[in-house]
Amino acid sequence: MKKIGVLFGMENTFPGALVDRINAMEIEGIQAEFVCVGGVHMAAPSGYAVIVDRISHDMPFYRSFLKNAALTGTQIINNPFWWSADDKFFNYALASKLGVAVPKTVLLPHKKFPPQINERSLRNLQFPLDWDGIFEYVGFPAFLKPHDGGGWRDVFHVHNRHEFFHAYDQTRDLCMTLQAAVNFQEYFRCYVVGQTDVRIMPYDPRRPHEHRYVLDPPEYDKKLLKRVEKDALTLCKALGYDLNTVEFAVEDGIPYAIDFMNPAPDADLHSVGKESFDWIVDKVSKLAVKKAQSSTKAKHELSWSSFLAPSTGKSASKPAATPAPKKTEKKKTKKEA
Repeated sequence: MKKIGVLFGMENTFPGALVDRINAMEIEGIQAEFVCVGGVHMAAPSGYAVIVDRISHDMPFYRSFLKNAALTGTQIINNPFWWSADDKFFNYALASKLGVAVPKTVLLPHKKFPPQINERSLRNLQFPLDWDGIFEYVGFPAFLKPHDGGGWRDVFHVHNRHEFFHAYDQTRDLCMTLQAAVNFQEYFRCYVVGQTDVRIMPYDPRRPHEHRYVLDPPEYDKKLLKRVEKDALTLCKALGYDLNTVEFAVEDGIPYAIDFMNPAPDADLHSVGKESFDWIVDKVSKLAVKKAQSSTKAKHELSWSSFLAPSTGKSASKPAATPAPKKTEKKKTKKEA
């Protein structure tokens, strides 16, 4: 019997629906259940052919357990090694190499450094920073946000130098990025499953959180939707994620990838709506079963490297140039970060 385990935290609707859907398939030799784990013996098999991970990014014990499970042959959705190494700033840089439009972004040193860091540890750090050059490159309005975060935590919408420094002073020891804001006309959040299936969900980050998924969307340009789907697949194939959401803010017909490091994406029935919920449960169920039936053990190579030319660092297929979003000093409504 090959077991598919679901590892989760506070969410209620998706984990149970996923287990029920897999078991309802009545596939001989396949059974789904919630993961149960205690003290983990090193190099000991987990007992699961596949584990769908929904929580290890918030709990180091689970992350280490999953790495040990992968070492002994369990396939994890998503790869815990790559997920551990990933961060949003790297993702933006990778996207730009792949020809996917992204807003101009700068990585910034910590405002306050960890306790073990002192002045002797910072001898390679430029001081003072070239703030004028940074602001000229990014422009205002912009978003100051953690290089590895989510859920709108520690995100600031800034419109000038004064607002930037006021926000930067509040970032403690977080490593931050400053990213140009996109004055979007359309916004999409896309489920991507198995690096093959995409569901484009109209989304409005200006609405209250519980109403952000647009359940009665207008008609969209088919060419725009086709590019959104293509770019979403390009990113997830390069990053190696089997389950992800990719968000695009569309300005002047150009979809800018805003957020695409969501390997445990929102899949709650009450937020995404029944149609999208049924879609994601179905697709992840089929993916987990397919992996369980496969005799191939998970591979942990950094798959993004194969998308780049080995000597030049440029995209293997040269992308068309994409203009940067236009800037204006007019204050914008907050977008999703």
